[in-house]
This record gives sequence, C-alpha cells and structure tokens, in this order.
Amino acid sequence: EEALHIFNLSAVGKVDCNTITFNAAISVCEKQGVWEIALQLLRVMVQSKVEKNTVTFGAAISACEKGNRWEQALQLFRAMAQESVECNTITCNAAISAYERGGKWEHALQVIREMTPGSVECNAVSFNAAISACANEGKWKHAMWLLSAMAQRDVEWDTITFSAAISACEKASLWEKAMQL
Repeated sequence: EEALHIFNLSAVGKVDCNTITFNAAISVCEKQGVWEIALQLLRVMVQSKVEKNTVTFGAAISACEKGNRWEQALQLFRAMAQESVECNTITCNAAISAYERGGKWEHALQVIREMTPGSVECNAVSFNAAISACANEGKWKHAMWLLSAMAQRDVEWDTITFSAAISACEKASLWEKAMQL
C-alpha cells in the first residue's frame, strides 16, 4: 500500500519515478503475490507517461500468473506485441505458465514454436511448463513432441521434465510409454 502511495505521488510530480523504479516496485509485487497492486502500478505508469519495457511486462505477467490471474497475464503478454516491446525468455516462460494454468495448451505450444534459436531461447522452464500444459489436458502426444523438441534444441531434461512427461503418459493410461522415459 505504501509503495502504491509513493507511486501515486509521482503522478502529481512530487516524486520522480521512472521505468527502473516502477519495475522495482512491480517486481516486489510479484514476489509478494500482490498482482492487483502490480496492475495498479502499470496504470500509474500509463497515466504518468512512463515507458514500459520487457522487465515491466515480465514482472507484471509473473505477478498475475502467480496470483492465478492467467487471463490478465495473457492480456499483458499480448499488449507487449501491441506496444512493440520485445519478449525475452522470462516473459515467454511466464506466458507459457499462464497458458498452463488456463488450460490453453495449444497457446503454450505456439509460444514454444515462436521461441526460436537466435531470437528468444527456450530453456527447461519453457518446455516443462508446456509439457505440463499438455499433460494437464491429456495431450500426451504433444508432450512427447516437446520432449523431442528439447533434444533438437539441446535443452537438457531435468526432474520436472520427467515428472511432467510421466504425468502425461499416466493420464493417457500409457504406463509402458512412461516406463520408457
């Protein structure tokens, strides 16, 4: 509440806030799980004509995703493109996780497909969230495709990868496939 008050003072010119200070405050909101205040700070940025950047959006998307507000997280992810703000691995991972929470496995796969070497790199977190999104919706073939995509992109599997892939097989009653992993 106090942080929001300070940033509201910036709107009336009493405190000089810039992108860096707003990003720091939104990051605190993410870590504290207060997505509502993160979104309020974004509105104050717009009102104050303070430029938003990749860090701004990444922190706000993560705050919403962690607060189970996947729809708001995805609105922010789409707003990045509309405002010509570059995505990075962190913002893409947050979006994939939001799609996972929202049961939107197809969209999670689309983000993975758009994350190409040389632009935005996928990492284990990216793939693990997408595999979990597929597993949650019973899309085991897509989960297995993601495993092969990890190998093609030289992304190492970890415990979470195996767990999500096994879960996808289990939900499809494919215990033999799970044992092959």
